[in-house]
Amino acid sequence: MNARSHGAPPSPEGDAFAPWRAVIESMLHAVWLVDAASLRVVAANHAAGTLMGVRAAELVGRGVLDLAATPEDLCFWDEVAGGLAESIESETFVCRLNGGTAPVTRRISRVDQVGGAAFYVVALHDRSEQFRAERALEASAADLRATLESTDDGILVTDLSGRIRNFNRRFAALWNIPDEMLMRREDDAVLEWMRRSVIEPGTYMRRLATIDDATMLQASDVLKLHSGTVLERVATPQCTSGRPIGRVFSFRDITEKLEARERIQVLSYTDALTGLPNRRLLADRVEVALAVAKRDSTPFALLFLNLDRFKHINETLGHTFGDRVLLEVAERIKCSIRQVDTVARLSGDEFVLLAHQADENGAEAAAWRVMEALKRPFNQGDLSFTVTASIGIAMQPNDGTSFDELMRRAESAMREVKHAGRAAFRFHRPRPAQADARSRSRMHLDHAMRQALAQGRFRLHYQPQVEIGSGKIVGTEALIRWRDPELGEISPGEFIPVAEETGFIVPIGEWVLRQAVKQAAAWQASGRPRAVSVNVSALQFQQPGFVDGVATVLREAGLAAEWLELELTESILLQDAQDAMLRLQALAQLGVKLAIDDFGTGYSSLAYLKRFPIGRLKIDRSFISGLPLDESDAGIVRAIISMGRALRLEIIAEGVETVAQRDFLQEAGCHLFQGFLFSPALDVMAFEAKFGAS
Repeated sequence: MNARSHGAPPSPEGDAFAPWRAVIESMLHAVWLVDAASLRVVAANHAAGTLMGVRAAELVGRGVLDLAATPEDLCFWDEVAGGLAESIESETFVCRLNGGTAPVTRRISRVDQVGGAAFYVVALHDRSEQFRAERALEASAADLRATLESTDDGILVTDLSGRIRNFNRRFAALWNIPDEMLMRREDDAVLEWMRRSVIEPGTYMRRLATIDDATMLQASDVLKLHSGTVLERVATPQCTSGRPIGRVFSFRDITEKLEARERIQVLSYTDALTGLPNRRLLADRVEVALAVAKRDSTPFALLFLNLDRFKHINETLGHTFGDRVLLEVAERIKCSIRQVDTVARLSGDEFVLLAHQADENGAEAAAWRVMEALKRPFNQGDLSFTVTASIGIAMQPNDGTSFDELMRRAESAMREVKHAGRAAFRFHRPRPAQADARSRSRMHLDHAMRQALAQGRFRLHYQPQVEIGSGKIVGTEALIRWRDPELGEISPGEFIPVAEETGFIVPIGEWVLRQAVKQAAAWQASGRPRAVSVNVSALQFQQPGFVDGVATVLREAGLAAEWLELELTESILLQDAQDAMLRLQALAQLGVKLAIDDFGTGYSSLAYLKRFPIGRLKIDRSFISGLPLDESDAGIVRAIISMGRALRLEIIAEGVETVAQRDFLQEAGCHLFQGFLFSPALDVMAFEAKFGAS
């Protein structure tokens, strides 16, 4: 063992260290007096006790090696004992007696006393606060670095003079700055590299000077680099205590964003399939043509082209095949027009040609060129076929002075070509004023219908269906009624055709079915069961979920299916006989009764009537009104009744208004009738008041 670690310090007569204690106690920093021979503490001041976490007296007699916190200190004290490290200052750690260590700045001086004894004055400056501050600063710097590196933006921090203070790796990558240049902190070289990297260095430097001159300016701009990268630069002042100390530049790569925006811009103005201008771009070009026409008084034409029976190509050969045909059609049209003209694809098989500075002769010539281009056979794979088009032409200014007017009238002319047989062209010709008024009236009626259904303005009336011999009520037909607050009472004959044309007949029909079934269930619950007949349009019948919908309505109302009869039009049998058969069989399996409404006005096949699960034929009122005097009506009615009886079908006549009509029908063998002779259609309260439990 080292004798210095265990030898007792000299014991001078009296208290030889009393003067030193007084001196060191007056000092603010911690001080030890250490015996040079034994390296033990012989005196310590109060500050030393505070630093070491004990009373100062408890330090006396302790070896300085026991208070050392690092291996380096052991070597240090050996050097001190050997006289190699006097009057030196160093930073180290000491072991606190109550646990832990304390960072200190240590200065040691040797003092020799009379008689040869020597000791060391060890002054210790507590660096704990400084140490904590340095650690906090290091942590803050690490956090800052982590923050800088965590962002996808390139970050560059400069002081007010433009010197680089910080940056992240993303910044270096965006600007492709060499690593060695950044590692050497060559600010001027880095800034020059950035200047040479932009496509317009002059503009870049002027903008940078403006930013530097206004220390509180927040600015953003876009930089295009020779590498093809496009950067968005945002400059933000860096402040401390409200005063600017530098500037933070963030750089974001927006190359892909701009490319995507350009692609979206292209797509927003072109047709995705053919690459032709779309409606939006066509409208822009027509607006330019309108401005030129107004300035120069030069007319132009819009040709609205729709391929004939193109739907059959898609349905028969598929949409992929149809798209190839559309591509060839687009190419042929483009090759048939002048360079100054524009061809656009609206949607599906609709194209529009803008013929600049063209009178009627020029428009006609353009139409002929297009039709000639389409006349050549199309060859796709092993198939060879012909595609024709119907073309409507609108002239500016005679047919309109706006894009919408010209488009509407060109399309109208195209529709007339379709109705006349297709594969031709026609100029728009003004319609009579009353025709336009009727169109507007139908639009108004369509809107009012939709509002009426949403606001509960429709109602149902019920007309009795009566045995022609006994006068007994055997059922009722649900008939829709509508009173509009503005238009007044509107006849079903007026709004039902509009509803069928617009497709709104489907939600109306669903509402009628639901309300009629509810009413039939209410009559049944009250002990007065009555069958209810409901008219079903062809469009409603063709809906995919129609049969399931009927079953659901019956189930929710709690009505047996035998109390519901659906009256179907003859046109249902013509759409798709096989599909109609399956639906009718499914309805019959539910127990629902089926009838053909307005029989004799359509084109029913007797073979279909024999095969379909139909239980009743209804003779249309148009054949009843002339009875019994009109021989044609009488012959038709007798034939229908005879045919129906031969097919074992029940026959009912509607629109019976006179006794003579009823008597004729009875004599001819008709089973049932309904009409004003017995009763008009009544609301529920009036119906029950008039017929009670009958």
